[in-house]
Amino acid sequence: MMKLIVAIIQDEDTQELVDRLTEEKISSTKLASTGGFLKSGNTTLLIGIEKEKVDYVISIIEEKCKSRTKVTSTPITTTWIPTAYIPQAIEVPIGGATIFVLDVDKFAKV
Repeated sequence: MMKLIVAIIQDEDTQELVDRLTEEKISSTKLASTGGFLKSGNTTLLIGIEKEKVDYVISIIEEKCKSRTKVTSTPITTTWIPTAYIPQAIEVPIGGATIFVLDVDKFAKV
């Protein structure tokens, strides 16, 4: 039985992950996507794989897509001057991966 792994990862992790998957002869389709708190670039990988290899592919994703934090400046409005913005540094978690594993009813390569 085939499975479809949908992995949403940070753009900066994409090349290392795709290179590693290619080394393992695991093909993927790469889609550009955007989201998250920082509206930063993400990549969504679609990976069709045999059921028995799902855990192995997830372990590769975990290895190449580590969570980390980034300090960013986010403007906040003041209550005493409504049009004034004060930059406030906040630490935001980035990286890692969001992974979905779906059943595939039919798979055809034409």
